[in-house]
Amino acid sequence: MYDFKQMYLPYSIEEALELLEENKGAEIISGGTDVLIKMREGKLEDATLINIHEIKELKGIHMEEDGTIVIGAGTVFSHITNNEIIQTYIPMLGEAVDEVGGPQIRNMGTIGGNICNGVTSADSASSLFVFNAIMELRSKRGTRYVPMDQWYVGAGQTVREQDELLVSIRIAKKEYEKFYGHYIKYGKRNAMEIATLGCAVAVKLSEDKETIEELRVAFGVAGPTPLRCPNLEELAAGMGLNERVVTIIGKGVLAEVNPRSSWRASKEFRLQLIEEMSKRAFRKAVTLAGGEIHA
Repeated sequence: MYDFKQMYLPYSIEEALELLEENKGAEIISGGTDVLIKMREGKLEDATLINIHEIKELKGIHMEEDGTIVIGAGTVFSHITNNEIIQTYIPMLGEAVDEVGGPQIRNMGTIGGNICNGVTSADSASSLFVFNAIMELRSKRGTRYVPMDQWYVGAGQTVREQDELLVSIRIAKKEYEKFYGHYIKYGKRNAMEIATLGCAVAVKLSEDKETIEELRVAFGVAGPTPLRCPNLEELAAGMGLNERVVTIIGKGVLAEVNPRSSWRASKEFRLQLIEEMSKRAFRKAVTLAGGEIHA
């Protein structure tokens, strides 16, 4: 049973912002794959909904003149996966969102909803962390840009204010150019599964493909919010491609995560996953970058 007070259907960003300002406490809904579940569980009883599904300005992917990739917050997962820009420049993101739910969810759920939901298990979050994505928020008060590493403030919580609308996700050219990455999701089954752990690794290699120029490692469900491993990333810069660095990465991530036990997995098991998945994702990223890990 979906019990809500009223629903508005704006057709422009400006109209949506006016409704958000006029209706304090209103909930935004687009694909509904997260909001409707909360309503069914009685968590949003008697809610006022602002349905942004019909706002065309929020949908689609384009590249600006300076190479910045702009993903509309209302773009559904399946469109991201199959988009030519995504496939060409940041395929890891397309692969990551293709892990979300099943085909029905991927044709309804939006990347903006996935990020605004604030959960640590969001499949898109780790890849967006790796690409240092910027969230574009708008309200009647103006526009502000929030780096991904400042987006989450706690479990299920983000910096988005109630009267703000996430308009787009922006990835600058310098954040993806010459980077190659891989995302791994672990779950107890292969379909319709929330991540027990998600790991995204991207690497930029030297021109001779023998040295790590820059490493980026991000996790979901390795803490109360998605996270990066900055200390390990700094340590790995300049290292050669060998089994020693693989071991350093596997052990190094353990110092920067804080998983918990839940009904889906114990803390100890998640720590094993974190070590092994980071190594596997790194190996794959190096291969995609044209490098080879030597004995």
